[in-house]
Amino acid sequence: MDAKLLEILVCPVCKGPLAYDKAKQELICKADRLAYPIKDGIPVMLEGEARQLAADEEV
Repeated sequence: MDAKLLEILVCPVCKGPLAYDKAKQELICKADRLAYPIKDGIPVMLEGEARQLAADEEV
C-alpha cells in the first residue's frame, strides 16, 4: 500500500483516519469498527463492501 495514498484516504463514513492491516489487506476505521478491503492493490472504500469488526477483534 502506497504510504502517500494511505495519508490522504479517510473513512467514507466518519472521515476519520484509517489504519493499514497488511496481513489482512484491509484499511481499518477504529471509530466505526469497519474494515475496508484492498483488492488487487486498490482500496474499496464503499461502506457496503466494508466488514464490521467483531467485538473481540483488536483494532
